[in-house]
Amino acid sequence: MKLTDALEAKFNDQITLELQAAHVYRQLSIAADSQDLPGIASWMRAQAEEELVHAQKFIDHVVDRDNDAVIGALEAPGLSSDLSPQQIFKAALDHEQKVSESIRSLYRAAEEAGDLESRPLLLWFIDEQVEEEATVSEVLGKLDRVGNDGAGVLRIDAELGARHADLDTED
Repeated sequence: MKLTDALEAKFNDQITLELQAAHVYRQLSIAADSQDLPGIASWMRAQAEEELVHAQKFIDHVVDRDNDAVIGALEAPGLSSDLSPQQIFKAALDHEQKVSESIRSLYRAAEEAGDLESRPLLLWFIDEQVEEEATVSEVLGKLDRVGNDGAGVLRIDAELGARHADLDTED
């Protein structure tokens, strides 16, 4: 069953937002790299890759429904490379919250249109966003606790760098 024109447009907006999130995370990885925080940079690059996977899930859904998936204009993230680790994760959290609200809005629109076929995908994304926000919030909380303590920041950086190694062994 095809998506309505209005839902197709909302799904395409979500595709664009997921790709925008990949750009935001890539820019945040650059900010971390510029401060010699390879663990945080690696974590942010992994997040960027995950956002590309999310965009592809939405693209597949639109195409599978015999609609046209169209990527909208992507804006530059507008983030400097001199952000503190706390500011890096605050920017990540802000963007995740924006994505969460967009998915909730898309879910409400699909429900209003009686589009049952989109429900499983959107429920998966709602769960995913709860996890994403919680993870970023947890890291931000740790960074807030250590403040400017260099040893504390480096410990968190090392901890986050282990994520990339974990992802490499999941194949």
